[in-house]
Amino acid sequence: MEPTSFSRRNFIKSAATTAAILALNRTRVLGADASPPSAQSGSIITDGSGKRFAPGPVLNWTNASDHVDITIDPKQTAQTLSGFGSALTDAACYNLALLPDSSRHQLLTELFSPDQMGLTVCRICIGASDYTTDCFSYDDGAPDPDLNHFTIDHDQRRVIPILREALAINPNLFLFASPWSPPGWMKYGGSMCGGSLQLKNSDVYAHYILKYLQAYQAAGVHVSAITIQNETDTDQNGLMPACTWSQEVEDRYIAEHLGPLLQKESPSTRIWILDHNYDLIGRVLDQMAKPEVRRYINAVAWHGYGGEPEQMKLLWQTYPGMEMRFTEWGDHFDARDYLTDWASWSTRFTRILRNGPSSITTWNLALDENGKPNIGPAHCGGLVTIHSGTREIIRSGLYWTMQHYSRGFIPGSKIVATRGDVSDVSHIAAMLPGGGIVLILSNTGAARAIRIASDDKVAEFNLPADSVVTLMA
Repeated sequence: MEPTSFSRRNFIKSAATTAAILALNRTRVLGADASPPSAQSGSIITDGSGKRFAPGPVLNWTNASDHVDITIDPKQTAQTLSGFGSALTDAACYNLALLPDSSRHQLLTELFSPDQMGLTVCRICIGASDYTTDCFSYDDGAPDPDLNHFTIDHDQRRVIPILREALAINPNLFLFASPWSPPGWMKYGGSMCGGSLQLKNSDVYAHYILKYLQAYQAAGVHVSAITIQNETDTDQNGLMPACTWSQEVEDRYIAEHLGPLLQKESPSTRIWILDHNYDLIGRVLDQMAKPEVRRYINAVAWHGYGGEPEQMKLLWQTYPGMEMRFTEWGDHFDARDYLTDWASWSTRFTRILRNGPSSITTWNLALDENGKPNIGPAHCGGLVTIHSGTREIIRSGLYWTMQHYSRGFIPGSKIVATRGDVSDVSHIAAMLPGGGIVLILSNTGAARAIRIASDDKVAEFNLPADSVVTLMA
C-alpha cells in the first residue's frame, strides 16, 4: 500500500494567535496552556479495516462527566523527545542501493523528510554486524597495532552514499554508531565471531574508534554518539560478529582509554553504555556509581529482548534525568503478523516511552523478503521489505506504528502524564514544542468507546479494533 499524502507539515502547522497546532485541515490540537480543549479536534487511524495513517473522525469536546477512561495531565511532564528511527545497517544500505535512483530517493524522502515520516535518529554499524554481505572490519589481516592499514573503503561503496542521501533530505538526522566486534587480531581467539578484546589492545582499539569517527567526518558524515559494544553480555555463540565485555574491562576501557581519548580528540562525540537489555540494569547502576567511568557517560542505551521496560526507571530513581536511549528491537520477517502488528508495536513503544528514553530506534530499516543479507542466525525483518526480484517496497506493521510516533511526537515534544486502566488499550501523550497535546492510543482488542478527559472537558471516541490512533486532544 502506498503511503498517505497526509503531510507532516500539515500535522504540525502552527496558529500563533491561539498557541495551538492545526492539523487535518480545520481541526485543532489543544494548546499546552491552561485553556480547555477546542470544540473539535482530529484523529488519525491505522487499523485492520484497511486504514493506514488515515484521517479519522473528529472528537467533540463537552463538559466533564463522572465517567472517564483516560485522563491527560499536561502539568506532569517527563523526558523531552529527540525522535524516532531505524538502523541503516550494511544490509539495509545494500537493499536500498539496488533500487533505481528515483525509487530510492522517493523512499528515503518518504522516511526522512520532515514533511513526511521525518525519522530523526538512526543507528549505523562500526564494521560488520550480522546484517551485512560479509564479515569485515576496517583493519583486517595481520596484527596492525599502528593501524596503518585502516580503511573505510567497504562503507564507501554503499553505506556512506546512502547516509549522505538521507542527510541531504534531513540535515538534522542524528547518527549514532555501534560496534559488533573489534578486528579479529585484537581479540582472544583471533576471530570477529565471539571472544573478547585482549587487554593489551585496549588503547589500540580506542584509536581504531577515533579513526572511524574521523574517517566518517572526512567523508561528510558526522557521527554524534557511539555505544561501546552492541550487546555487551553475549558472544552470540560464535555465529556472528560479537564481543563480550566484562564490566570490569569495559569500565577500564572507558575510564582509561576511550573516554580520555575522545574528550581530547573528538569532544562532541557522546558515549553511551550498555546497548543491551533491560535486565542488565544492575550492571548499569554499578557503572554509574564509579565517578571515573560516569564522567564520560552521556546516556544509557537499551534493547528490548530481555527483562521489562519498567526496569529502566530504576536508573532515574538513583540518577534523576540521566539520558536514556532505546536502540534496538526488531521484527521477524516470517512472523505471521509481520505486516499487521502495528498495535502490538505501539503498545511496546508506549511502555518504552513511559520509562524514560528520549528516542526509539528499531533494527534494520530495509531487508529483502527473506531477511537478507544476513550472515548470522536471526530472522529479522526490515521496517520495509524491498523484494530482491521485483524491487517492490512493502511496508511492515512496524512501519505504520513509526508513522504515528515520528509524525506525532516531533523532536522537542515532552512526555506528559496519562492515567487510566483500560483492558487491551495503552496510551501515551506528549506536549508539542509549540504547544498542543498529542495522544496515541493502541488497541490490541475489540472495538470500544473511550472517554478521554483533558482539563475540564471530555470527548468520546470510538476506538477501532486492532488499531493505533493519534488524537489531537
